[in-house]
Amino acid sequence: MKKRDQWSSKVGFILAAAGSAVGLGNIWKFPYTVGMNGGGAFVLLYFIFLIFVGTPLMLAAITLGRKTQLSVFGAYKSIDHRWSFVGALGVICGFFILAFYSTVGGWILYYFKNTLLGTLKTTDPNILGEMFTQLMNSPKKLILYQFIFLFITMIIVLKGITNGIEKASKIMMPALFIMLIMIAIRSVTLKGSVDGIRFLFVPDFSKITMDVAMNALGQMFFSLSIGMGVMVTYGSYLNKKENILNTAIIIPVIDTAVALIAGLATIPAVFALNFEVGEGPSLMFVTLPAVFASMPMGSFFCIVFFLLVIFAALTSSISMLEIAISYFVDVKQNNRTVSTIIISIIIFILGIPASLSLGTWENVNLIGRLNFFDLYDKLTSNILLTTGGFFLCIFVGWVLKADEAVKEIESSNVTFKLAKVWSFLIKYIVPIAIFIVLINSYKDFILSIF
Repeated sequence: MKKRDQWSSKVGFILAAAGSAVGLGNIWKFPYTVGMNGGGAFVLLYFIFLIFVGTPLMLAAITLGRKTQLSVFGAYKSIDHRWSFVGALGVICGFFILAFYSTVGGWILYYFKNTLLGTLKTTDPNILGEMFTQLMNSPKKLILYQFIFLFITMIIVLKGITNGIEKASKIMMPALFIMLIMIAIRSVTLKGSVDGIRFLFVPDFSKITMDVAMNALGQMFFSLSIGMGVMVTYGSYLNKKENILNTAIIIPVIDTAVALIAGLATIPAVFALNFEVGEGPSLMFVTLPAVFASMPMGSFFCIVFFLLVIFAALTSSISMLEIAISYFVDVKQNNRTVSTIIISIIIFILGIPASLSLGTWENVNLIGRLNFFDLYDKLTSNILLTTGGFFLCIFVGWVLKADEAVKEIESSNVTFKLAKVWSFLIKYIVPIAIFIVLINSYKDFILSIF
């Protein structure tokens, strides 16, 4: 049997894993979700959930992968075959997330091209809104740019762990940080940006409601992307000498730092130039180009912004594709190259209805009131991701056993001083927190159908 691929360095793993977590959830979703949920109060709750839910779950996922040295499906099956369905959920989740994620990736490539051509240089959100509508009603453009985005993803994954994913992450993640910090500095130095900084970091406790808490917990979960099995799969490529304890802390720290810097890059500028901070999902495609057009050197910063968003989207998309690839290579013993090409084609075909569903096919509803794009989004983000995370902590805490997981963590000659605290969190607190989100997610999914 061919020797299983491994990360060539700890830095490579951290950048790849952080790259998986850092994606559109940080650059696109975090700023507008903060804007719609009261600013600083939302950020405070996000931090609390990150410490007590996200980080323990991250450690559980990496530990499971490193212990079994298998991708997400094989990891569950090797310990208890009755739980292999959780790994299957992760593979399915990766398929459908990438199907609609590649659609959004295509939009970003299109917008990046337009920033280079200067066609986004207008301060009128109505003109930009019309531009977005025209794109949604251009099937050939949508499918072409979705294909290009998936093709780039496929080329990176084809090169394997060390020469593909790790090498690409080592380039894109530092570049992403540098570009994001550049834009954040420009944003916070605009006249009137102080109100935006205050909105982001000073909590108004009157804004804390159950809905805001649920949104903060849901955003944390979506951002870290633990539920689909990426971290289990990436952890499986770690050798037994690596200290997975500090790694599981570093990844959420990087992920959160990027989210906060993305907030600084956008929200203060929106305040300074008198745009609407609670604009919602259209913030990136309609509001922000208008914001950039309103500031000195705006064209340059708009180009930099969309380039870094491309990098963020790619570091996540390669991890999603790797979940499916690793299943067919590890479990089915298929050739990696053939598997990568076939799976990419299947995901491309699955993504075409999602690409068309906000324009040409907007009245084609697959289930209830949901079109293809919304169904893929809600089914994965609201249901499969959360369900996968819930089963992960139950599995590690009660089936693998928390004590056994601690042994794996300490096998690389580290002392886990908070082992009892982590065991308590992963067995009781984290499952309860996720179960609450799960109930809320299922409720929202059912309501969206009917």
